[in-house]
Amino acid sequence: MSSPSHRISKTRLKRRIFFEKLSLQANIGILEHELKSKQRIYIDAQFDTYIEQPANDTDISSVLDYRLLRQHIIQVCTTRHVNLLETLIEELCDSIFECFPSIIWQKIRISKPQAFSDCQAVGIEMEQGREKQ
Repeated sequence: MSSPSHRISKTRLKRRIFFEKLSLQANIGILEHELKSKQRIYIDAQFDTYIEQPANDTDISSVLDYRLLRQHIIQVCTTRHVNLLETLIEELCDSIFECFPSIIWQKIRISKPQAFSDCQAVGIEMEQGREKQ
């Protein structure tokens, strides 16, 4: 008697880069007091890329350089005034997919820790995958 044949599903391996509580001073808010000064925001983010090749320990270009990703997040979030967290997170997600084509999925949370005295933070979270070409 022969044993049943089993198909082994091979999925592409992924690598996840994450940032926890990246702390920035941003020009954000629509209220009068928010228009006058910067306020602290925290960014938590996760980014998936496919592993196309093994990491070369002596060549940073063999992986997505998270220093560049961090700098991009800082630039987008601190360059100009934005009224709404929703606007900021949408612009950030769009620009990351545009500037980092190897990222296939992202989840970003931006929070304002000083918005209310009765909670630790309030914020917006957005998750999206790159559309298949």
